[in-house]
Amino acid sequence: MIDYSKKITVDRELYPYDNDKLDISIESDRGRIISSAGLRRLQKRTQVFALELNASIRTRLTHSMEVAQTARFIAKSILAELKKEGLDRYGLEGMENAFISTSEMTSLLHDIGNPPFGHSAEQTINKWVEDNTVAILDTFPSTTSESKTLKNMIRNDICNYDGNAQAIRVISKLQRLNLSYTQTLAVLKYTRGAFEEKPSKDDSLYYLKKKPGFYYSEKDFIAKIQAKLDVKAGHRFPLTYIMEAADDISYLTADLEDSVEKGILSLDEVYNIIKAECIKQDEEYLLGIIEKQYAKAKEDDEPYQFNMFFILLRAKLVAPLVNHVVNIYMDNHEAIFNGSFSSALLEYDETSKYYKVIEVLQNISVKYIYQNKDVQTMELQGYAIVNGLLDMYKPLLELSSRDFDKLLKDKKITCFISMRLIKRLSSKQIVAYRNDVEKLDKTNDEEFVILEWYHRVRLIIDFISGMTDDFALHEYKVLSAL
Repeated sequence: MIDYSKKITVDRELYPYDNDKLDISIESDRGRIISSAGLRRLQKRTQVFALELNASIRTRLTHSMEVAQTARFIAKSILAELKKEGLDRYGLEGMENAFISTSEMTSLLHDIGNPPFGHSAEQTINKWVEDNTVAILDTFPSTTSESKTLKNMIRNDICNYDGNAQAIRVISKLQRLNLSYTQTLAVLKYTRGAFEEKPSKDDSLYYLKKKPGFYYSEKDFIAKIQAKLDVKAGHRFPLTYIMEAADDISYLTADLEDSVEKGILSLDEVYNIIKAECIKQDEEYLLGIIEKQYAKAKEDDEPYQFNMFFILLRAKLVAPLVNHVVNIYMDNHEAIFNGSFSSALLEYDETSKYYKVIEVLQNISVKYIYQNKDVQTMELQGYAIVNGLLDMYKPLLELSSRDFDKLLKDKKITCFISMRLIKRLSSKQIVAYRNDVEKLDKTNDEEFVILEWYHRVRLIIDFISGMTDDFALHEYKVLSAL
């Protein structure tokens, strides 16, 4: 039975609202998210073009705003369909605002865990951790089967940094937003813990588990929320599908538009590239749109031609794609509500004309934008900065748990570098570390040593992955004496 009133609730970790105050709870979530420093930092994080001075080029924040608007459109369209059958049938009577706002705010939050310099930084962090910290973990004694199992899980966890999993950590511990369980779980895009093995492709939930969605440090919190909202382990919250679809739609023309603004491609080149790819793929729907909108754009004054082309292209693509997504949602409503629908909405029907549109535009972005020399040069610079910062802060991970505790208590230790590095870490991130360590069982020496160090690794990754592009560059220059 589909009953959204069991999923969209007022429950939260601290100071929950009364059950009849759902709208106030929703507005509280909106206020906390929009006022969050973590959200503001997205204005200085790379979407595609790092350290960009042109304010017209998208950042993680402006991209997230576009995704939020598209999610709002999708959510309202789904409600319009559900109203035909009666909202009370689905436990949504009087909950329209909650349904729409949660979808919108989830989309605004979806990139809040992404590191500086884009997705390439995720790979940089994971490669560095694997090369530099696994050897340290292996030195810790593990004489029991429990501690050996724990060590293996921790090894998996630290080598699987992911912006989606980091988002849950930012929301719950680093920013301590105290969002409703509904809003928090809606951000959980992938349902596998980073400490768990990746499932085989014949797993019925493979798509939902293909990437890490949360870390070992947040596993108990996620399990608690899932139990409260009646979402099974490995399953997804229903409104998360809306966020994912909105993100996919927003990506389609955004990078192409930015590439023209950046001077990588001209309007004529974009038109010719899309046209050639459509012909190559035997794609007629998008071809018809771009030919018509290109002709219209050419009628305008030259400085506005490229703006007009992309405005018209978005207008002609977004509404049909939203309708397509809504139809998929409605046709698979029960599986989506239960969180067992193991596909992105926009990728579900590979026979549809819309699937071909996505394929064409994605191929173009990969070939002409992501593989562009200037874009890849910035990725290499981002690699040098992130890798270099991790090298610089590595001494803090080489300390014993006793020496690190002394550092936090402002006591002297023999490693003078660590005594100076500790002063540079964020106090909020240190509080998150302390809170996690205080909960550990100190009577089990082996597990304590492993888990204390694990939370220390998280602390360093929290600090560096939480930087903006320009702050990371500044910190790298300062510590490199450049």
